[in-house]
Amino acid sequence: MSKVKTVFFCSNCGASSPKWIGKCHACGEWNTYVEEVVGRETAEEEKKRSWRPDQRGNAGPQPVAIPEIKAGQVIRLTTPNEEFNRVLGGGIVPGSLILMGGQPGIGKSTLLLQLALQIPAKILYVSGEESEDQLKMRADRIGNPSPNCYILTETNTSKILQHAQNLDPQLIVIDSIQTLSSPHIESMPGSISQVRECAGELQRFAKETNVPVVIIGHITKDGSIAGPKLLEHIVDTVLQFEGDQHYTYRILRTLKNRFGSTDEMGIYEMVTGGLREVSNPSELLLSQKEEELSGSAIAATIEGMRPMLIETQALVSKAVYGTPQRSATGFDLRRLGMLLAVLEKRCGFPLGAHDVFLNIAGGIRVDDPAIDLAIVAALISSFDDVAVPSKYCFAGEVGLSGEVRAVNRIEQRIQEAARLGFQKIFISKYNTKGLDQARYNIEIRTFARVEELYTELFA
Repeated sequence: MSKVKTVFFCSNCGASSPKWIGKCHACGEWNTYVEEVVGRETAEEEKKRSWRPDQRGNAGPQPVAIPEIKAGQVIRLTTPNEEFNRVLGGGIVPGSLILMGGQPGIGKSTLLLQLALQIPAKILYVSGEESEDQLKMRADRIGNPSPNCYILTETNTSKILQHAQNLDPQLIVIDSIQTLSSPHIESMPGSISQVRECAGELQRFAKETNVPVVIIGHITKDGSIAGPKLLEHIVDTVLQFEGDQHYTYRILRTLKNRFGSTDEMGIYEMVTGGLREVSNPSELLLSQKEEELSGSAIAATIEGMRPMLIETQALVSKAVYGTPQRSATGFDLRRLGMLLAVLEKRCGFPLGAHDVFLNIAGGIRVDDPAIDLAIVAALISSFDDVAVPSKYCFAGEVGLSGEVRAVNRIEQRIQEAARLGFQKIFISKYNTKGLDQARYNIEIRTFARVEELYTELFA
C-alpha cells in the first residue's frame, strides 16, 4: 500500500476535497464534508484482483459501432414472487445492480432471504450483520429450504468476490453495503469512501460477469439511503421498502429503474412465515364496516399498471382555538389545503373555521390526483354528517375553479369497481368520450363541477 493520506468527502454527493470546505462545490450543500483516511492502490496491487476478467486472458470490451450491435432480447431472471417481478418490470436483468432501502426492522432481509429460498437457481446470500445460525433460524421460520441457497458471512469484498467467482451463482444478495469493507481503502466500514469503493467493486463484478447483485442499504433519519448520493447513481435500480410498524402491510416502490417503469408498486403482508404477497390490494385497503359512517369515501386509483380501490377518511370539526388545524396522513397537505379552498370558494362551506383531518386507510401514501373527488366527498360527508353509501366510488381530479377534470385510464378504474361489486362510480363528464357505458356492470354518473356532486349526494 502506498502512502496513507487524509481526504474530505461530502456526505451528500460523495465529492472529495484535499481540505475541509464549508460549501460543497458539487452539490452546493453546507457543512457536509467529513474527514476520512484513505489509501491509494499501487499498480501491482491493482493487478491482484483475481476476479477481473483480464486475469483470465480476455481482451475486454472493444469499441463497436451502433449498426454493428445485434440487439438481442434480454432474458430476465423471473422469481416466484410476482410482486417483486412487477416492481422490477418483469424480473431481474442479468448484470444489474439493485439497491433496496428501508427502515430498520421493516423486513428487507426477510424479503430477500425469502426470494433466495424460492428461486430455483444457485443463489449466494452474503450477510455481514447476522451469523449462519441466525440466518438458519430465519430460514426455518420462512420455510421452503432450498439446497441452492448458499450463505456466506463475510465483510471483505475481495474474499466475497473470490467466493462468488468460484461458486458461479445466478444471483448475489449483499446484506448490507454498510457492513462491507474493501482492503484497498483504510477507513471504517460504512464510511463514505468505503461505501463508494465497495459499490464500485460490486458494479464492476456484476457488469463483467453478468451476475445480478442485490444490495441492502440502510437509511438515515430523514428517509434517504445512507452513504453518498453517488451510490444511487451507480446502481441500476433503487427500491424502497416502506411501511408502518403498527400495520402488517409493506409496500415495495421503485425510485429508479433503468430497465422498467418507476410507477409500479408491490404490496406484502407481514405474517408469521415471512412476507405474503397481496395480489388484490383493493380488498385489503377497504375497511369492513357493519354500518354506514360519515366522512368516508372510496377512490378508484392506479399505481403503475395496477388499478385498486382505497378508502379516504375525513374528519371535519369546529375549531376550538383560533387557528384551525390541518392534518393529512398519506396525502399531500398542500393539495388538501387547495381542495378546502375550492369547497369554501365554489360551494360556500365555511371550512376556514373548522379543523380538518384526512387519512388514507391502510397506511399507504397516494399521489394520484384522481382521488380528489373522493376526498371532496369525504369532506362534505363529514361536514354535513351524512354518510356516503359504501357501494359508491369516485375517480376525478378537482381543479381550482371547481371543475371535475378527466383522469387517465378510466376504463380500468371502472372495471375494478365493477369487479368488486360497486353500484355507482362518479367520474368527470369529460371522461365519457369513447366510453361505452353499456359494457360495464356498474352505473356511471358524470359531473362537470363539484357543485353537481354535492347536489347528487347530499342535497
